[in-house]
Amino acid sequence: MKRRTLAVLAALTLGLSGCAGDGGSGGAAGESTLRWAVTLPAHWDPVVSGSGAQFRILSLAYASLTEIDENGKAVPSLAKSWDYNATGDQVTFHLRPGLKFSDGEPLNAAAVKAYLERAKTQKNSALFGDLTSIKSVTTAGDLDVVIALTQVDYQIPLLLGERVAQITSPKAALDPAKLDQSPVGAGPFVVTEYVPGSHVYLKKNPDYWDAANIHLDRVELQPAPDAATIVSGLKTGVYDFANLGAAQVKAAEGAGLDVVFQPGYNASNISINVNKEPFTNPKVVDAVRYATNRQEYVDKVTFGTGKATDQPFPPGYVAYDDQSANAYPYDPSRAKALLAEAGFAPGQIKLDLVIAGAIYATASEIVQSQLKAVGIDVTIKVDPNWEKPFFAKDLTLSLYGTTGRESPVQTLTAHFGPNGPLNLSTPYQPAGFEAAVAAARSTPLDSPDYAKNLQAATRAGLESRALVFTYSQPNIFVKTGKVSDITPIPGQIHWAGLKVEP
Repeated sequence: MKRRTLAVLAALTLGLSGCAGDGGSGGAAGESTLRWAVTLPAHWDPVVSGSGAQFRILSLAYASLTEIDENGKAVPSLAKSWDYNATGDQVTFHLRPGLKFSDGEPLNAAAVKAYLERAKTQKNSALFGDLTSIKSVTTAGDLDVVIALTQVDYQIPLLLGERVAQITSPKAALDPAKLDQSPVGAGPFVVTEYVPGSHVYLKKNPDYWDAANIHLDRVELQPAPDAATIVSGLKTGVYDFANLGAAQVKAAEGAGLDVVFQPGYNASNISINVNKEPFTNPKVVDAVRYATNRQEYVDKVTFGTGKATDQPFPPGYVAYDDQSANAYPYDPSRAKALLAEAGFAPGQIKLDLVIAGAIYATASEIVQSQLKAVGIDVTIKVDPNWEKPFFAKDLTLSLYGTTGRESPVQTLTAHFGPNGPLNLSTPYQPAGFEAAVAAARSTPLDSPDYAKNLQAATRAGLESRALVFTYSQPNIFVKTGKVSDITPIPGQIHWAGLKVEP
C-alpha cells in the first residue's frame, strides 16, 4: 500500500495526467463499474507493447481487425468480412462503415494501412517479426484494406486479431512516445484519467462498433497489490475483478469468490542459446532435456492448475502434435551419461540463468535444482534489462513464457523461426521447419488437411535445440458475485456482454 500511496501523493504534487472533467473514482450513482486489480501496462501503444499478456488490458481502449470465438476461430470485429484471391497470396478486409477513433479521426482503410506499415517499420516495434508475410498494404476506397502477401498465407485473419492488430489513430501515432502513454483507439472504452503507477479510469465509448453489447459504464484499473492481499481486496469490495496467482486459488475459493480458469495457449520454457558454449554441443542440450522433470513445475509453479507440456501448446490444442509427445522423458541418469559423452565432468559446466524478475523465481530454482542433480551448476541472476527488446538474445540460458497467439503458425515462428522473439538462438532454426511452416500457412483453415499440416510444422519446430518446454497453465482470474460470467475465449477477455451489478 505504501507504493500506491506514494504514487498518489506524487500525482497530487505534479498534477494529474489524462482528460479532465469526468475521471474521478467511483462514477455516478447507478453506473456499472468494473474495478480491476491488475499490473498496469508499461506501454499503451500496441506496436510497442507487442503480443504479450498486456494486450488484454489494451483491448479496453483498442479494437482489432478480427477477434476469435470460443473455438479459436477468426470472427469479425472492425472488419466485417474478408476474402482471399484465388492464389491465396492476397487478402482483402472489408471494414464496417462509419468507424472512428476516440479523437474523432475516421477509422478507415487508410488508418489500417498506416497502422500495419508502422508496425512493420517503427524502430521499437515489437510486432515487425510477426508481419513478415505482409508484402504491401493498399486501399480500395475508404473501407477495403488490400494486403499483398510474400507467400500464400491463410493465417492472416487469425494473425490480425487482438495481439497484433489493435488499430491506433494515425493522428495520435504521429507522436509515438505520447501515444505510448496516452492510448487513442476505437475500443469499447476511452481513457479519461491516467496516473502512472496509481490508476487508469475509462468510460464507455458510445462510438464503439459493438457499443450496444457493452454493459459497463466505467472500468477502473488499480495496480495489483501483493498477491496475498488480492482475496481480501475482493472480499471488502475494493476490487471486483483481479488476475490471480495459482498459489491463491484455494484461498479465493475458500472465501467464496468466483475463480475463473480461462482457457489459454500459454506455455513456458527453458530458453537455450545454441550459438554459445556449452550448448554448441547437442549432447549438452539433450542432457538438459532429460534432466527436466515437468511435473515439478506443475506442482510447485502452478499448484496443480497447469499441465506438463513439451510443446508450445497445451495438450488437446489443434497444433499439439501427439507424435512428438514425451520425446525426451525425465531421465536424469541418461542426462548424466550424455554430459560424460560430451566430455564434461560433474560441476565442470557453470552457467548463469538470467531471468526477468520475481515471476520466474520458483521456476528458476527448479531449473537450478534439476540441473544440479545431473552435474550442471547454475547461478540465478535477475537483470532488469531483460525486458528490453532482444536483450535476451545475448544470453546463454534464460526462462520465458508465452501467452500464445490466435494464429498457431505465428506461435511456431515466434518460438522456432530465425527471427522469432522467443528464439534465444537467432538466426538458428531447425532443418525442415521453414518448409513445414510454409505448408501450414498455405493450407486454408477449413481444409481437412489443416490440422495434419499444422501438427507437422509443430513436429519440425520441436527439432529445435533452443527451447525445452516445461508446463502450460490456464489464465486465472477471480471475481466477486457482482460480475457476470466471463465468456471462455482462449487467452482473451471479451468485454461484450460482461455485466457488473451497480
